[in-house]
Amino acid sequence: MTTAADRASAETVGPASITMLRLEERGFVPNNPRLPVLVHHGAFPATSPDLAERIEARFAENGWPPQWRDGIFDFQHYHAQGHEVLGLARGWAKVVLGGDGGRVVGLQAGDALLLPAGTGHCRTDTGSDLLVIGGYPPGQAGDIRREAATADLRRAILRLSFPSSDPVFGPDGPLLRQWCDTVGG
Repeated sequence: MTTAADRASAETVGPASITMLRLEERGFVPNNPRLPVLVHHGAFPATSPDLAERIEARFAENGWPPQWRDGIFDFQHYHAQGHEVLGLARGWAKVVLGGDGGRVVGLQAGDALLLPAGTGHCRTDTGSDLLVIGGYPPGQAGDIRREAATADLRRAILRLSFPSSDPVFGPDGPLLRQWCDTVGG
């Protein structure tokens, strides 16, 4: 169940529509109390025959080197050692954000999802051809956490450095504006 503290807002940047989600702690998932999730619908041309390569190239040129090609785990988890970007290169998926009972978001080829460290996520449904490109800012990693965050881990999530560029839109992209505005920077 989505609570009143789980808030969403939207904006449009070029051909992409961006939804910003602020998520409160839920169950074992700490979420990120300062930074919102950004959902970029239509960030890439979904019909491009080389979409995976285009997503990887864009992430790399914007300082988020792609780390893997795969799907999205079907169990609730979060990362404490890195902010994560997911780019859908093929197929579609429904993802629950924020822990059990969180926000359900539909994603399709061409969409990108920016998850600040601590954000719970879990795939609940997908087509058979799902292909996702995942990346993290330099020096950060996608550790898999499935347990409640300790006080030390929560502090580490809050101290994690901000990326210097939006992985989809570059140094002037909405990630920097939204995250900077969120923390009063």
